[in-house]
Amino acid sequence: MIEIDGSYGEGGGQILRSSLSLSILTGKACIIKNIRANRPNPGLRAQHLTAVRVAMEVSNADVKGLEIGSKRLEFHPGDIEEGRYHFDIGTAGSVTLVLQTILPISFLISRPIELSLRGGTDVKWSPTWDYFVNVFLPIISKIGVDVEAEILRRGFYPSGGGEVRARINPLKRYSPLNLDEQDYQDVEGVITVSKLREDIPRRIKHSIIDYLIRKGVSARIKVDRDDSSISEGVSVTLWSCGKDSRVGSAHVGEKGLPSEKLGRLSADDIFKEMESRASLDVHMADQVLIYLAYLSAHHQRFSRFLVREITNHARTNAWLVERFLPVRISMERKERLYEVQIRGI
Repeated sequence: MIEIDGSYGEGGGQILRSSLSLSILTGKACIIKNIRANRPNPGLRAQHLTAVRVAMEVSNADVKGLEIGSKRLEFHPGDIEEGRYHFDIGTAGSVTLVLQTILPISFLISRPIELSLRGGTDVKWSPTWDYFVNVFLPIISKIGVDVEAEILRRGFYPSGGGEVRARINPLKRYSPLNLDEQDYQDVEGVITVSKLREDIPRRIKHSIIDYLIRKGVSARIKVDRDDSSISEGVSVTLWSCGKDSRVGSAHVGEKGLPSEKLGRLSADDIFKEMESRASLDVHMADQVLIYLAYLSAHHQRFSRFLVREITNHARTNAWLVERFLPVRISMERKERLYEVQIRGI
């Protein structure tokens, strides 16, 4: 039984989700205490409850403490059961974070798992759907993870109601990442909008392109309008592809944030990643650690990549991964960038 202090590091929901992923991957039961202790509303919320339920059903786990507000969870994984599953978060809780909880089990399955999820597709503090599809999935596909993803309807705060489908296929191959500095030239992106005036995405797009032109970068930005969403909202996702990798940025609009500022924030974020020549963006860095650590632990595959900053999420995930798997994760400053190395021990 592995005991995890949920107040460690950034002390948010990531510790819970990563613990579930690692528990299933290793077959090791865990107890997570002080869940989301560093958040204004600590304990399990609807989004986290759904992540636990998905992990529980797919792995036939025994679970204690599965209720809203619970600050302690005991998780005993069983045998994985492939098949079809449907879950409704019931709020605008992030479907991408729920999916990221379960995707690592692709290392273990022999038949596909199909998931249908209802909730928030473009909400604060989580990857937008477009980041998930255009940055996250292409990166983990380089490792060998094969996921087919489809969005049926967008879901914004506060009502959610977005609908997505994902098919997780068994791995046919696996490969570590060994990524050096990248040369980024152009930007691609999408502005997703629902139930807002036509001038809002137009102003956001103009702001992005104007900012990037001043930096000598060309951009291809499209607008995706989905007025079937229950709540109004807007999100901006930008990405740039290098020879061996890609970086991205994602922002969600909110009341009081002018369209022009949202565009500038998004453009500034992607330009910082491009200018740094990092092989992964600051958010992607922590999201790949579980996959690379599993390869290092079970297949002795060494991985390395470069990132311009080490976030609290990355440090927390590295600490957690080392609790479950026999690996060492180092994060050292190398001139302009940090080099992250993952190796088995």
